[in-house]
Amino acid sequence: MSIYVELALLPFQLPFMQYAFLITAMIAVPMAMLSCFLVLKGWSLMGDAVSHAVLPGVVLAYMLSLPLGLGAFLAGLVCALATGYVKENSRIKEDTVLGIIFSGMFGLGLVMFVAVKSDVHLDHILFGDMLGIAPRDLIETGLMALACVLFLGILRKDLLLHAFDPQHAQAIGLAVKLLHYGLLTALSLTVVAALTAVGIILSVAFLVAPGAIAFLLTRQFHAMMLVAIGVALGCSLVGIWLSFLIDSAPAPTIVLMMTAVFVVAFVRETWLSSRRRVAETLR
Repeated sequence: MSIYVELALLPFQLPFMQYAFLITAMIAVPMAMLSCFLVLKGWSLMGDAVSHAVLPGVVLAYMLSLPLGLGAFLAGLVCALATGYVKENSRIKEDTVLGIIFSGMFGLGLVMFVAVKSDVHLDHILFGDMLGIAPRDLIETGLMALACVLFLGILRKDLLLHAFDPQHAQAIGLAVKLLHYGLLTALSLTVVAALTAVGIILSVAFLVAPGAIAFLLTRQFHAMMLVAIGVALGCSLVGIWLSFLIDSAPAPTIVLMMTAVFVVAFVRETWLSSRRRVAETLR
C-alpha cells in the first residue's frame, strides 16, 4: 500500500478522530434541518444570537457545579424568549432586538468568565474541542440531536407553513405559538448539542450555510432539506479529514469547506439566472 494511501486512511483509524467524525455527524443532521427553517423564516441572525447568548449560562452552570449543557440551554432559551417578548411589545425591529440581546449576553458571559477564573478554557467554549471528545459527550450530544431531529421531522409540514405564512397557519387552527417557541427551543438545544464539537461561534456557520446552499440548489423543501443534510455531513467529514492532513483546527476547516461550497452554488445560480435572462431576451 502506498504511503500516501496509508496517510489518507490514518484519520479513520485513530480513536480520537473517530469520535470527532461521529459527534460532528450527529450535530450536522439537526443543524442542517434547522438551517432550512431559519433561512426560509429569515432567522439566520437568531441562530447567531442564541449561539452567543449561551456563554453566561455555561459560566453560571460551572459556578453552581451543574452540567454545562443545562446552563447553555437555559441561557439560549432565555435569549430567544426575551427577543420574542421585546419584539411583540415595542416598535423596535427584530434584528435590532437580536443585536442588543445577544451582544449584551455575550458581554455578560465574558465578564463572568474572567471573574470566575474557571479551569475550562475559553477557546474550547468559543471554538469547541472536537479532538477531545469523550464517550459521555457522544451520548449527551446524540440524545439532544435525536430530540431535535424528531421534533423537526414530525412537525416539518406545520413548521414550513408557519415559516411561509403564519397568518394562514393560525387561520387553519395550527398552534402558532407552540410552533414558534418550539422552534426556538429546538434552536437552543441544537446549539447546546454543538457546543462540545464546534463551540459557540462556529455553530453559526452550521445553522446558516447548509440551508443557504440548499436554497440555491433546489426548488422544493423536501429536496432542500436532503441537500442541506448532505452538504453538512459531507463538509464536516471532509473538513475533519483535511484538517488532520494539513494540521489545522477541524471546526474552522469545516466552515471553510461550507463557504467554498456556498461560493460554487452561488456562481452556479448566477450563471443559470444569466442564461435564463438571455433565453427570455432571444424569444
